[in-house]
Order: sequence, then structure tokens, then C-alpha cells
Amino acid sequence: MNTHNETTGKNRELDNLLNPTSGATRWEAPLAFRMMPLTMDDFVGQSHILDEGKLLWRMITADRLSSILLFGPPGSGKTSLARIIANTTKSNFERLNAVTSGVADIKRVISDTENPLLTPGGRTVLFIDEIHRFNKSQQDALLPSVESGRLILIGATTENPFFQVNKALISRSTVFQLYPLTKDDVKEVLRRALADDKRGLGGLDLVIDDESIDLIAELAGGDARVALNALELAVMTTSPGCSGSIEIDTAVVMDSMQKKIARYDRAGEEHYDNISAMIKSMRGSDPDAAVFYFARALRAGEDIHFIARRIAICAAEDVGMANPQVLSIALDAWQAASMIGLPEARIPLAQAVIAVATSPKSNASYLAIDKALRDLESRDTGDVPFHLRNAPIKGMEELGYAKGYEYSHDYPDAISSQTYLPDEIADTVYYTPTDHGYEKKISQWMAFVDKRRKTMRAKMELNLPFISNEKEDENNEIDQDQQKNDDTTSKT
Repeated sequence: MNTHNETTGKNRELDNLLNPTSGATRWEAPLAFRMMPLTMDDFVGQSHILDEGKLLWRMITADRLSSILLFGPPGSGKTSLARIIANTTKSNFERLNAVTSGVADIKRVISDTENPLLTPGGRTVLFIDEIHRFNKSQQDALLPSVESGRLILIGATTENPFFQVNKALISRSTVFQLYPLTKDDVKEVLRRALADDKRGLGGLDLVIDDESIDLIAELAGGDARVALNALELAVMTTSPGCSGSIEIDTAVVMDSMQKKIARYDRAGEEHYDNISAMIKSMRGSDPDAAVFYFARALRAGEDIHFIARRIAICAAEDVGMANPQVLSIALDAWQAASMIGLPEARIPLAQAVIAVATSPKSNASYLAIDKALRDLESRDTGDVPFHLRNAPIKGMEELGYAKGYEYSHDYPDAISSQTYLPDEIADTVYYTPTDHGYEKKISQWMAFVDKRRKTMRAKMELNLPFISNEKEDENNEIDQDQQKNDDTTSKT
């Protein structure tokens, strides 16, 4: 009972901060906290889930809540939505922060919920901020009560819940994704704060132009809290001018914010999203986009070795034999970056990013190895043919090891009639070169090799000698075919 009273008292203090009634209390809470919306009409943004008729709008306005998980970047409105639910629901409302709470706090809320004297309705809406910080056992403690419906969970997180929250909780909840506020949304939040004389800055003699509001909204990066904090800092640290007004211009805004906020977390989802975008831009031959995402990773403090690894992988997987030199460029850039360090490391890595993005593309090598691995898992691929086996010890040849091996350099163009795959997969093709970049030459050469090998095998079956003049005739044929493409290929 005493614990419940303490909690009630804390909630009352929170309400006092949200709804200040005296000048003394007015400045106890930051502007961003005071301007938290209290009703759905106050909320700005997230129209994809909160427009009239949308699922979350229906759940809140009808007070027919089920467990939900809200995930999105800081300042997008997760805590504000929880506060609106607290103000509108008829159910008991409790709030925990996963940073400072544990299983004991969860059990207290469940115990109070099951007590008909403390919770006559028998249900509690439990808001858990930063729910991704709860470990597995702490999240598991919620399951029975969420399953029974006694607890209506509202979990808020900046991380993707599909990676950070137990699957059992996710299956019992509706997941809503919140996006960064648009620039217009942030400007609307700022204008409301400037006009509100009870919770905002409307009671001050304040002059701020549209350009300054626009700059705050731009630098805030979709985070309403950052925008309001910057506005408050600018106002509170600027002395009134000769006219008696506090004048806020773009210079004051820049001093109060410095740099645009980057929405990037090296340990979170943005880390993977950004590197995915960089790789896909290189694969898609868009050097501008590739350099942008590379710069974004650098600015966020990504490890240059992580970036270099991804560049090297892309060079091998997506460029491959269409421009085999680009893998060397990627590895050289990696080595150079490792040796010189930042900030100069950005230069060779940028060169490698651009080299990969502007090269002809082929994933034929990638497809070849994956097909071979699949065959090894799913087919009878036989054993290594005896004529290809090693015979380092005298007597092994008598068992058939290396017997009948044709040394390629003893034949014209180093092409023999030899077969190399096991009989079980003799006709399987793993590598199919494209006609992109250098791989077009490879395709022509392999066609020549195939033709020569078939000719040699046919003559061997008829016991006919293979004459070197025939080699020159066939070389002339392939030279004529390649002559048309020499200029184009050399440029590539």
C-alpha cells in the first residue's frame, strides 16, 4: 500500500510539471517536457498511424487498447503518445523506465493490478520506456500478465523490436513504427511553443523570424526534442536588445545548435541500413549515392576496417571478373587507410567506393561458388578423378593415381583434351561469364577453349594427330572475333 501511494505521489509530481500553475514551477522542466502533447489534437506528425480512422487512432480514442510496441528515432513522439494514452484511458496507468527498473518493479505493478482494492478495473496500462534495455528474463516476467490481458503493455524503443524484443512479446503486441518528423512538423511544434503562454514561450517578449525557425527545423533532423531544446537555449541565453525584446536570428541559432543532428547509431539498425544502402549504391553503379552513404558512415564514427571489408566484398561479389583489377584497388585502399588513419583514410576509401561503383558489374563468380556449394550439399558429386590425383610416393601410379594426366603446357595454347570434373557431374557448368567489361573477353576465350578441346577429343577418338597449323587457323578465328571489341574492352 505504501509503495502504491509513493507511486501515486510521483505521478502527481509528474502531472504538476506537465501542467504548471505557478511561475515558480514553470521553469522547473525543460521546454520540450512542458510542451508534450496532452491530447490527440495536440500531437504533431505520424499521420500514417494517427490520422483519423487509422488503427492506433481508433485504439486510443475508443480506449480499446491492446499491447503495442512503438519504435522510432528519438524525438518522434513515442513518450508523448504514452502520455496521451495515460490522459485518455480509464484503466490504471503505470510507467517504468527499463534503464532504472527491474523484475521487482514489474512484479509490483502486476501485484497492484491483481489487487482489487488498488486496481478495481483489474487492468493496468504499463508504459515501459527503452524496453530494449530489458534483458530476456525481465521481458519474460511480463509474458503471463500480457498474455492474460491484465497488463496492456506499451513498449517504446529506438531500436528495431524485431531484433531487441522477445519474439513471444512481439507476437502478443502490435508493432507501430514512428518516423522522424518532417521539417514542416518540426516547424509546427516550434510555432506552438512560441505561441503557448502557459507551457511555452508565449509570455516572453520574443522576436524570431521565419528563417531562424526554418534553420532550427533543418538542423534538428526530425527530432522535436532537439528543436525545442535548441529554441529554449537560444531564448534563455540571449539578452533583450535595446527594444526590450529577445531577438533570435540565424547566428544565435547556429551558436545554439552547431551541427545538424545525424540519425545514426553504430550499434543499432541505422548501422546496418546505412552500410546496406552504400553497398546497393555501389552495386547499382551510382557513385554519388555510394559516396554519400560512405560519408554518412564516416561522420557517425564507423570503423574504417568495417567499411573497407564491405567495399572489398562488393568488389568481388558484384564487380568480379567484369573488372578484376577493382578488387586489388579495394584491398590497396584498405591497406592505405589502415596505414595512414583518419582523417586522410577517407581519401583512398572514397577512391575504392567510386571504383567499385563505376566498374562494369558481374556476379558470375559469386553465383559459381554458391552453385558448387549447393551441389556438394545436395548431389552425388563423386570423387576426384584418378588422373587428377597426386602421386607423391612411388607405387601410387600403379594404383591409378595421376595415370593418364595430360600436362596442359605440352599442348597448343596450353589446352589439352583432359576432363576435370568427376564423371557424376561431368557436364555441369558453374561459371557462366557475362558480356560485361573484361568478362566479354573471358567469354570469347572460354568459347575458344571449348571448341579446341572438343576438336582434340574428336581427333583422339579417330587416332588423328593434332597439327599445330590448326592452332593458328583457330587463333585467327578468335582474333577476328575479338578485333571488333578491342577498343571498347581496352577502355573498360
